[in-house]
Amino acid sequence: MISPSATVRVVAVSLACSLGTTVYLFSQPPGGGRNSAPSIEEPFVGIATSKGTEKDLFKIKSTGVSTEPVRTAAKAFLEGLTDEQRGRTVFPVDDLEWRKWDNRHSPKRQGVGFHEMSESQRALAFAMLQQSLSAKGLKKTQDIMKLNGTLAELANNFKEYGEWLYWITVMGTPSEKEPWGWQLDGHHAVINYFVLGDQVVMSPVFMGSEPIEAKQGKFKGTIVMQDEQNKGLALIKMLTPEQQSQAIVMNKKDGNNNLTEAYKDNVVLDYAGIPASKLDAAQRQSLLVLIQEYVGNMREPHARIRMSEVEEQLDKTYFAWIGGTTEESVYYYRIHSPVILIEFDHQRRVAPFRTTEPARDHIHTVIRTPNGNDYGKDLLRQHYHSHPH
Repeated sequence: MISPSATVRVVAVSLACSLGTTVYLFSQPPGGGRNSAPSIEEPFVGIATSKGTEKDLFKIKSTGVSTEPVRTAAKAFLEGLTDEQRGRTVFPVDDLEWRKWDNRHSPKRQGVGFHEMSESQRALAFAMLQQSLSAKGLKKTQDIMKLNGTLAELANNFKEYGEWLYWITVMGTPSEKEPWGWQLDGHHAVINYFVLGDQVVMSPVFMGSEPIEAKQGKFKGTIVMQDEQNKGLALIKMLTPEQQSQAIVMNKKDGNNNLTEAYKDNVVLDYAGIPASKLDAAQRQSLLVLIQEYVGNMREPHARIRMSEVEEQLDKTYFAWIGGTTEESVYYYRIHSPVILIEFDHQRRVAPFRTTEPARDHIHTVIRTPNGNDYGKDLLRQHYHSHPH
């Protein structure tokens, strides 16, 4: 799975769980640089277990859900840019640019930034997001952007943080039949949105915030990530003591635990925790409600299709937990199946001050499509096989 010559250090960590699961972690890219990250220099494989990539999970097919509104909005957005802006915003559909996203604030971004857009251009950009996301997903994205503005106020650092320091790139040409997509890239908000015909793959998606609530300033009252936090806690508390002993792989959480953030496209990650096949009907429903919280950031018809894929693999879905289970606890949880990977993590504080322990005021979440279909790459591979380019 991993090239022996890769310069990314691989660490095997045995989680203390009843299943004896081994999880492979990548270290941070040397220097943390966006364009120097060695993981994006490796051929894309996707998230897979140590047994390898499962095949034939994703098919090119008609969903019956039109993507015309997204396509129309994307064309309007591109037409609203200047020639110079458009020239640095559009990339080939198979470009490495897909994999250069970074949820941190420091990297140099590609594409056109909201900070440089006119009001009319911003409206067109948000219209494209509106046609792609659910109302909840759009609001969450905009609230994360606002809280990045709150962070700028708290840190008194408007160079690195701010409401408008987010960039859009478009891969390929918005088309009815040919593959294309768009990416939003910025601090705590990253969305990759691939389109082929009437199929949509929206992953990887990174959403988080620090702080998670604006208690003062321009955006006072804005708060995010509470449903992801609380629904996860509700599920672990539904489990019996015996079930919790399987789900909880570590009782103590003293650091950051997310495994599949930026530059982690080829992580080898085995299943851990308790399988849904060992949950009762109410617990399984609670698990689906939790997954829906993430998948539901897509427009409803495409979210429904995505959830049907999830439900087909429900018995092969695992729920794992690190940390405490009280209303004050900090914790990490992971939902992992052949077709979906979700991570939630309470992280150490970074700004405007640093902490050595995780806090509820800094949250990271990631949703991915394992087994080679992040960025729609497995669908793109099949398309190229049938339609040579």
